[in-house]
Amino acid sequence: MIREPFLDGWTVGPKLGAFEAATAESAPRAVRMPHDAVRDLPRSADSDQGVHTGYVPGGVFEYAKTFEVPDAWREKTVRLEFEGVYRDAVVFLNGDAVVHEPNGYNAFEAVLDPYLRYGEQNRITVEARAHRDSRWYSGAGIYRPVHLVVADPVHIPLDGTRVTTPDIDAERAIASIATTVRNASRHTRTLRVAWVVMAPDGSDVASGTAPVTVLPGSEAVARVRLAVEGPALWSDQSPSLHRVRTSLADEDGQVIDTDAATFGIRRLQVDARHGLRINGESVKLRGACVHHDSGPLGAATFADAEDRRVRLLKEAGFNALRSAHNPMSRAMLDACDRHGVFVMDELTDTWTRSKVAFDAAPGFSARWRHDVDALVAKDLNHPSVIMYSIGNEILELATPAGSAWSRRLAEAIRDLDDTRLVTNGINGIIANLGRFETDAAPGDEAAPDASDPNTMMAAMGDMMAAANASELVTQSTEESASVLDVVGFNYAESRYELDGELFPNRIIVGSETFPSRIEKMWELVERLDHVIGDFTWTGWDYLGEAGIGRVDYTDEPGYEPTGTAGPYPHLLAGCGDIDITGHRRPVSYYREIVFGLRTEPYLTVHPPRHHGRPTATTPWSWDDSVSSWTWDAELGVPVTVDVYAPAEEVELLRDGVSLGVATVGAEKAFRARFETEYRPGELVAVARSGGREVGRTALRTAGEPVLTASVEQSQITVDGLGFVAVSLADTDGVIASDADRLVTVSVEGDAELVGLGTGRIRTEESFAGPSVTTFNGRALAIVRPTGPGRATVTVTAEGLAPAVASLAVSSSAPR
Repeated sequence: MIREPFLDGWTVGPKLGAFEAATAESAPRAVRMPHDAVRDLPRSADSDQGVHTGYVPGGVFEYAKTFEVPDAWREKTVRLEFEGVYRDAVVFLNGDAVVHEPNGYNAFEAVLDPYLRYGEQNRITVEARAHRDSRWYSGAGIYRPVHLVVADPVHIPLDGTRVTTPDIDAERAIASIATTVRNASRHTRTLRVAWVVMAPDGSDVASGTAPVTVLPGSEAVARVRLAVEGPALWSDQSPSLHRVRTSLADEDGQVIDTDAATFGIRRLQVDARHGLRINGESVKLRGACVHHDSGPLGAATFADAEDRRVRLLKEAGFNALRSAHNPMSRAMLDACDRHGVFVMDELTDTWTRSKVAFDAAPGFSARWRHDVDALVAKDLNHPSVIMYSIGNEILELATPAGSAWSRRLAEAIRDLDDTRLVTNGINGIIANLGRFETDAAPGDEAAPDASDPNTMMAAMGDMMAAANASELVTQSTEESASVLDVVGFNYAESRYELDGELFPNRIIVGSETFPSRIEKMWELVERLDHVIGDFTWTGWDYLGEAGIGRVDYTDEPGYEPTGTAGPYPHLLAGCGDIDITGHRRPVSYYREIVFGLRTEPYLTVHPPRHHGRPTATTPWSWDDSVSSWTWDAELGVPVTVDVYAPAEEVELLRDGVSLGVATVGAEKAFRARFETEYRPGELVAVARSGGREVGRTALRTAGEPVLTASVEQSQITVDGLGFVAVSLADTDGVIASDADRLVTVSVEGDAELVGLGTGRIRTEESFAGPSVTTFNGRALAIVRPTGPGRATVTVTAEGLAPAVASLAVSSSAPR
């Protein structure tokens, strides 16, 4: 069998109607997959996609590629495997329609056999559409990898080998393996399937074979149960991975197809007394919601970018991710398996009632089982996946019909995979829109705006807790909650203790919570056994829902409140613990302290130029502060300094002179706040408990900044990415955070620039580069190899010496 990446040689352009004439603007341009068709389109304040996508427009796009089909393929089956095309994809071969996949997140196959022209060039085209169909930035096009597969008519299909481990003890674990064999020939075939299980160290630890007879035009499943002696168990602390190699041999013993699947051996248990247990050990989920875009790369999905996100999120203290609100990419699942990060993988944001004008709701009732099948097929071998979420803030959930849909979806998933837990992100307020009475009169400006749920929730304030704990929510959501193994609550911590009394067997997870309240959320999670974790919105910043986490200065000339919607040119949400370049924001360190994972205090400073100014925030906002003592400010101007610490008190010193002692938690848990004045030098925070020092940290004013460029990895593979950190820093590496300037990036050699960006949430600069203005002294350049060899990245800025970084590019690592 041939299975190879099908990434090069594509073009993309606007999809023209049958009677539309081509223009210079519509001419196709060469691209490589994966690719986001809308990332570089012009943004504008009047974009009909508006704040949802960060004012990025949609469109209809056509990808095209020609490829040679040799005569030798006449006796083979040829197909393309797409990991995801956003959205409403239609695949054509030589002008004939092959397959239609409406869901922008499903993997799917295009079987090309009926339409191939052998011995000549064939032309594949793929149409994709994106237009007011998402509440966040979705991107568009062939944004996930695609593979060409040439196989024997009798073969193992995509996701054809499934492994479960239903019986585990200290002595051995049983790997139950099921392999599907597809027969596309005209004859009945009897074949033999062989399996070999490899331990994490690569050694063979179990094997078996079984015959399988497959009728023409049908599929058959071959099964085996193999004992793995002394198994290494998978967990977040020790993510040990096993692998099974599968071969399919014909009647003469010739191998005609092979497959490989990675899996983990672990026990999953949950109950109201012990909470969640992995391999018998209690675990609390330190969770982050994540959207699927890759920041400067747009929606394009690269394995190295997904791995980097997962690695940095885990280093920041998270041990679980919720894919919000769509199925997670295969590359991110692989990364979660490798790094030991639990996954809540989500089916959809809507069922039968729409949230935006052209979303997937109208086709849900006809398509739902297909989507469930695709989700489970993708996830089943991944030990990181511990929960399937059947939805997010479903509008009809609190109705009888919604309860029926809840049951139907949950049972459909269990029919396919009963080894994992089923949940749902329930928002009792969203599910009961229109059923709550308020004191505000119709048209009153104080009335929550139900047309924008985010603004409505932000405006409700403390009323939200009371509404979520109301009898209306209790009764209307009871049936939909009862079909779940774990009840996910969005912004409904007021139900945690209440439900422990009303529903003593109910297990709860905070499926979506405000980042500004993590200290309150985590106290509940730690104290209540039946609450198994918390998922903040969000762990990694993202494109779209622009400005939901911003801090506005309301004395700015022309300021007008806009709720949670950030006016143009806001592009990013601004609510991630980690910004889109991978840089940790102050909230990330605060959370790490709340989780009990960090003892060193953390210093962060509010920009002196904004001192005393009135602000407007949302529940998704954090303070506008930076961990820096380098400011373009006059000596002696007032400044606010925050210190996060797991301590009783903090002393602040500047150049060895005490500026005072503040109690930790006086205004907010784990935080001490100081009002002082800005003077360059060294700022030191000393944390104490019981009169004893428990930690200290320091900030120093930067000297004369120089331009720096550093690669995260000096050697990458030809199918990988290179991440180049650009900064303005002194010779000791101290960032000059208040001296931003335009930098320009050029790449020579065997790579090209594919993304350039910063964490600035309000910008009109393009991710395509080649220039960007640093943000708080930082930027990130991303390069993609064009072949094996070397690449040189040069960064320039007016008035500074260029910075140069080099990368070695090797051939792809074997998989």
